[in-house]
Amino acid sequence: MIDKKNKFVGEEKAVLVGLVHKLQTEQQLHEYLNELAFLSETAGAKAVKKFYQKLPHPDSKTFIGKGKLEEIKQYIERHGEIEVVIFDDELTGSQITNIEKILGVKTIDRSDLILDIFASRAKTAQAKAQVELAQYQYLLPRLKGMWKHLERLGGGIGTRGPGETEIETDRRIVRDKISLLRRRLTEIDKQAVTQRKDRGAFIRVALVGYTNVGKSTLMNVLSKSEVFAENKLFATLDTTTRKVVFENTPFLLSDTVGFIRKLPHHLVESFKSTLDEVKESDILLHVVDIAHPQYEEQMKVVNKTLQEMGCYDKPVITIFNKMDLYVKNTFDEWLDDETKRQLLEELKQRWMNETQGNCIFVSATERQNLDGLRNDLTGKIREHYRIRYPYKTEFLY
Repeated sequence: MIDKKNKFVGEEKAVLVGLVHKLQTEQQLHEYLNELAFLSETAGAKAVKKFYQKLPHPDSKTFIGKGKLEEIKQYIERHGEIEVVIFDDELTGSQITNIEKILGVKTIDRSDLILDIFASRAKTAQAKAQVELAQYQYLLPRLKGMWKHLERLGGGIGTRGPGETEIETDRRIVRDKISLLRRRLTEIDKQAVTQRKDRGAFIRVALVGYTNVGKSTLMNVLSKSEVFAENKLFATLDTTTRKVVFENTPFLLSDTVGFIRKLPHHLVESFKSTLDEVKESDILLHVVDIAHPQYEEQMKVVNKTLQEMGCYDKPVITIFNKMDLYVKNTFDEWLDDETKRQLLEELKQRWMNETQGNCIFVSATERQNLDGLRNDLTGKIREHYRIRYPYKTEFLY
């Protein structure tokens, strides 16, 4: 958890650090560091330099080798504007302490950065409680040696029990906070379950996908609502549900929090109630940013997360979004129209085969092929109504 004093204010200059090891190739690392730079930008920091090192496994004391740390230290000393060093992998409390002693600047890891972004984006009581719970769960095993964090825990006169050391007291305070937040979230979850039951017999559809693929934009287009959307990671934290009617066929459409690689497990745990919207949906719309260079890797991350949630067997329509950007980024100006058409047809045929025909190619911002999406979705929804309510005709036409 990053306290208010340590939250990003304005644009801080940041250095990014990653590690190539037996479970992570150099190519993967460069992709992850590019994503980490985007995360930093979302949080309000500008990544000015990237460092990486090849090691069989992370160093237990400093994560990377002392030689590489010394190289980073020299860079920071030459460039006095560096205020934060961000590691792409999760660090222990002792590693953070050791690294900060050597570098002399604030050091955080990817999980801490994501938690900070979530904290700044949380608006509702549920989202705020979920993020705070994840922050305390992240902090608890890192308390030892991280005394810069303790001022936010609310200790003081009357809070320290007889015979307790400082670290024991602070751990007790954090555990009490975690228990309190869990009780609060249990109450919020009960209210959410009641609200979901009150939605009646409608078929439920949920938008899922990697963060920043255009889910909220698609939600706005399909439901004609105004869900917050911008070109930053995790623009949406709270689940938004709208009633939509296509061709006299009503259903409920929900926009959910985006997934990401190396998402802190504490966040996944804390946001289970939000993700229940996905688990209880009848149809999933897996939105993919086909213009992203690593869109297939992002699809694997989402599919793996859905599998872990027990949702992988649900009916899925894969929506390849941002086709306008894909064409712009992929094809040179000199390429003739017939060749472009053939290449696009091959791309579409490949994914039609891999999804058993359950995919469609659109551009939400340019309103391309949205009628086709509405037709496909309406057909799926009507199928579900026929199975669930075979004697009710009002849902079928």
